[in-house]
Amino acid sequence: MKLRLVPVLITSLLSATLLFGGFFLYRQFAMQEPLQKIVSQYEGVNNSHISINRNEVTLKLDLQPGTKLRELVQYVSQEGKSMIDGRTLKLDVEQNSSELLDEYWDKAMFSVAEAMESRKYTLIPTELDGLKAQYPQYKNVIASTEIDDNNVYVSLSNGKESKFIILPRKPATLGVWNNA
Repeated sequence: MKLRLVPVLITSLLSATLLFGGFFLYRQFAMQEPLQKIVSQYEGVNNSHISINRNEVTLKLDLQPGTKLRELVQYVSQEGKSMIDGRTLKLDVEQNSSELLDEYWDKAMFSVAEAMESRKYTLIPTELDGLKAQYPQYKNVIASTEIDDNNVYVSLSNGKESKFIILPRKPATLGVWNNA
């Protein structure tokens, strides 16, 4: 029995093209496109880009000031449950920040980190609002906090620009250090 090289190569190439092309089309039209539609329908989302990997779904978002992150995550998790299918949902929010908002967050970061470490999450809004009373230049900054099972969401806005911070409630634990 003599195998001819050209028909075997053509058959292998066609099979691989059909397999990987079908996988790509399934991922694009059955998963990414419907999830893209769900995310873009949410009020406050200017632009979004979705990438789906084996273990996680990454949403790259451009949001309007005042958008509720926790509600967006809850909405996407419920409406896109079949497409997410056990993967972790990761948000990557584009920052449309200003120097004032960055400075405000820099001043609040230590207090917020302390509240996160001690798991006293109710102190975060108090600390953020305390900066407005302490520094008059921050009187127009609107700070809002939300919480769910996985994250604490902090939104800072001055009406035109916004800064969104996502703080995980379950921090990475340190193991034994090699050089300790």
